Amino acid sequence: MKKLFMSSLLMLSVFAQASTPVEKMVPVDHVFIPAGFDSNDSVEIVVTGFLPNLCHKSPEAEVIVQGRSVDINITSLYYHESNPFCPSMIVPFSQTVKLGLMDKGDYDIKVNGKSPWELNEKMEIMESTSNAIDDHHYAYVNYIEKEGVQKGEVLLKGYNPSDCFVLDKIDHISNKKDSYSVLPKMKQVRSFCPRKMVPFSYKWKVPNEIEARRVLLHVRTMNGKSVNSVYSK
Repeated sequence: MKKLFMSSLLMLSVFAQASTPVEKMVPVDHVFIPAGFDSNDSVEIVVTGFLPNLCHKSPEAEVIVQGRSVDINITSLYYHESNPFCPSMIVPFSQTVKLGLMDKGDYDIKVNGKSPWELNEKMEIMESTSNAIDDHHYAYVNYIEKEGVQKGEVLLKGYNPSDCFVLDKIDHISNKKDSYSVLPKMKQVRSFCPRKMVPFSYKWKVPNEIEARRVLLHVRTMNGKSVNSVYSK
């Protein structure tokens, strides 16, 4: 009877350990830092990595800014390997990390410091040229479609809140390393702007200015927001 009781306690202990997650750092392999941010922008960078197995769930970023240093920890909820829902499978992830408003200057970026996957990069924030969130009106992009298009092209898809704005041009800024900041600039064609959701699909040819095999497409959108997607050549 005593042996049965102890066995039951042991099984309960193992089950509790398997079903209760803890936060754990996950492997990261690259930091993408788009160019063109100024002191009036909501700054974002993108970190990629992988979950070692399905015991890891829901990667999240913790950001600590101290002076000119930015420490970022990418962690996940980790369930013990004894959990029956933890098959061995590597799962890549791409995490957009929001840094918010930052003063002009140069910053040191450290991701998962003091771990086997520590990454270090630098970032420059320029001085804002106006008090507006953006100097231009951008299309309300909410998705970057990479499938079903010609090689070297993507579709910027979304909707505009009125038909008084049309696409003017799509500019870009390269960080000359691994990222393009994509700027789908709109122009107002009449003063009356009724509220009318207008879907769009803008074709954009990805420049060949960067040698990296993977590049980040950081698309600025309306209201100071953005959409990020890693593009493989």
